[in-house]
Amino acid sequence: MKRFTWFNATALTLGFAFLYLPMIILVIYSFNASKLVTVWAGFSTKWYGELLNNTQMLDAAWVTIKVAVVSSTLATVLGTMAAYVMVRGGRFMGRTLFSGMIFAPLVMPEVITGLSLFLLFKPVFTQFSAQTIILAHATFSMCYVSVVVSSRLVAFDKSLEEAALDLGCTPFESFRLVTLPIIAPAVISGWLLAFTLSLDDLVIASFTTGPGATTLPMKIWSAVRLGVSPEINALSTIMIAIVTVGVITASISTKRAALRQRAEERAAAG
Repeated sequence: MKRFTWFNATALTLGFAFLYLPMIILVIYSFNASKLVTVWAGFSTKWYGELLNNTQMLDAAWVTIKVAVVSSTLATVLGTMAAYVMVRGGRFMGRTLFSGMIFAPLVMPEVITGLSLFLLFKPVFTQFSAQTIILAHATFSMCYVSVVVSSRLVAFDKSLEEAALDLGCTPFESFRLVTLPIIAPAVISGWLLAFTLSLDDLVIASFTTGPGATTLPMKIWSAVRLGVSPEINALSTIMIAIVTVGVITASISTKRAALRQRAEERAAAG
């Protein structure tokens, strides 16, 4: 076990300060009474009220959530199917090309992906909308889902599927009743990853958006170009709070599940 030294403590402190100090400053200035974000004029929560009255920002948030939910669900279905084919499909003609096409968007610059999707959608759709953003987000996020799910399928005991088939299950029933419940944590993780990627995307959405389909990152970016307003700080603080609560809840739930599993193992062993 390595000894804890002052050098380690200093490096850890500087690392956390680099990551979280800007967020702390942002949260503090979201309660600034002044309209100038760099001048402190006292504590106030009025910008949160102004944010609730900003219909354009709220509409952008609703579009972003709707796009993220639908695209992540579509990406999870397609990514899980792709992962199952890669792991359980054996060797087939075009497997190398198929795998390369799955993993290519992971290393492709977003501007290239966005431009290629724009050129693909342009002759197909008369007008870009939220549907084109959903298709674009599902296209690149399904690759991340397939990586997460395939890593779980590789470690999954294939003999359980074979036992289900021997007991009379069809391949689909074997997948639904045996495989899917076991790989469910990986599928859920893939969905959450796809949801986060869609929620955070700016570049690809900028290429595939249309009238009335402005996402929250695009709205924030256009507002920041004219100067950071206290409403942006308030919105960012709300997003930080939601993420913090989600992470804490997930950690507590995971810890309780682990403790419950250990208790069941002890009871079974006793």
